[in-house]
Amino acid sequence: LPLPHPATAKGAGTPSASKQAQRPEMGTSVNALPVPVQEMRDRILAAVRSGQISELQIPIQWNELPPDFGDINARDAIAQFKARSADGEGREILAILGNLLSAPYANVREGPDIENNKVYIWPYLARTPFQTLGPAEQVLLLGLAPAHVYTTMKKTGSYPYWSIAIGADGTWHSFRTADSSDKKSTSK
Repeated sequence: LPLPHPATAKGAGTPSASKQAQRPEMGTSVNALPVPVQEMRDRILAAVRSGQISELQIPIQWNELPPDFGDINARDAIAQFKARSADGEGREILAILGNLLSAPYANVREGPDIENNKVYIWPYLARTPFQTLGPAEQVLLLGLAPAHVYTTMKKTGSYPYWSIAIGADGTWHSFRTADSSDKKSTSK
């Protein structure tokens, strides 16, 4: 997928500076991520490259508590990912994970603990208001998600599709849709 250049994403070709204030800090360099985040991302991508959804169990188990999978029960996540995937084997979910982790990420602060509240969210579009997206970013969105997601985001202003959050300490916080009560297929 084409990645918007950070200068383009934050300036040229995007709306006014006042709307830019609503945008999260965007990162594209994996090397700029804290080492624990790189390690968790790499472990998830190893599962993606294996083509076996069961390999996702390894990064899930790295956490003290399982990630928030929204409406997917963490105790039976692998079986539910298989059931939710269009291919019935979980490969669609792996493809979504791979696509998301290849996109630029948002670097945000969440929670009251000032010393340990940095979270990295893929794609950064999950935290970016639609009205601030430039043309290259809209192309990125269309490459990451089904067309109905683009239409929904254009209408509502917010990203409704899958996103991943990993804390600066390497904790995999979530992999879920913005509205996890939405039972629609993840298929494009």
